[in-house]
Amino acid sequence: MPPIVLQIFANDILPIFILAAIGFLLARYSGVDARPLSRITFNALSPCLVFHLLVTSTITGAEFGRMALFCVVVMGTIGIVARGTAAALRLDRPATIALMLVVMFSNGGNYGLPVALFAFGHDALAFASVYFVTSSVLTYTAGVFLAASGRRSIIQALSGVTRVPTIYAVTAAGLVLWFHVPLPDSVLRPVTLLSDAALPLMILVLGMQLERVERPERVSVVLTAVMLSLVVTPLLGWGFARLLGLEGAAFQAAVIQASMPAAVVTTILALQYEVAPSFVTSVVIVSTLLSPFTLTWIIARLT
Repeated sequence: MPPIVLQIFANDILPIFILAAIGFLLARYSGVDARPLSRITFNALSPCLVFHLLVTSTITGAEFGRMALFCVVVMGTIGIVARGTAAALRLDRPATIALMLVVMFSNGGNYGLPVALFAFGHDALAFASVYFVTSSVLTYTAGVFLAASGRRSIIQALSGVTRVPTIYAVTAAGLVLWFHVPLPDSVLRPVTLLSDAALPLMILVLGMQLERVERPERVSVVLTAVMLSLVVTPLLGWGFARLLGLEGAAFQAAVIQASMPAAVVTTILALQYEVAPSFVTSVVIVSTLLSPFTLTWIIARLT
């Protein structure tokens, strides 16, 4: 293995898994519950992180739009690929929906954001946050529709989006930028403190969630889903990023976010709507554990 690859792994990937390992140990031996920490991250820290990144970044409206479009195109395309793969494997409807869920929705939050920061810096982190916000909206709309298989109305799905605090953080940041509102220190400093706490807690929660690892079921289908997530989607992301004219930090953030393993939130959707939850959990775990090998090489190509 080339020295540069080892250096990238040690500097950009290993710190995340060391912190995740601490979360794993806290869950395994200290009985720390990930759920309240996850709620704190979801309701307070993530919104502050996204707000702070946007109001302090130099991202233009056009760049924001291209990154959001990139996210939609990548997720939509890999969803079509997953649907075709499920048909080729002759999967039943619940398994097909499960495969589409884990392939379309990646862990752009508590994994993708730290990797973007460590590998490419704060400029890339700002662009990665745009992808994260867009994917969050899609998760709570398209993801809910997909998991529910038509049993939930559009109004009910949209009401779920209204309960995502990060959406309001993006709206507030947009208003601040549009009207050039100066933020006093009494507002910006607490937001900054909460923002700084977001990424470490996100990674700890990731490790706590990995503590629930079980023996994978349907190994061949699990490996197929992992291949789609860690190999096919990054290739699509690279191509679409070029096609949309993304450059520099935006290109790096786009490709690295498209290269993330399956999102943990897909296990929640699978459980709620009874679409092969054990399979979904297996894909999340396996793709996360194998992701350092693919991400290290992708970062090397992007550097």
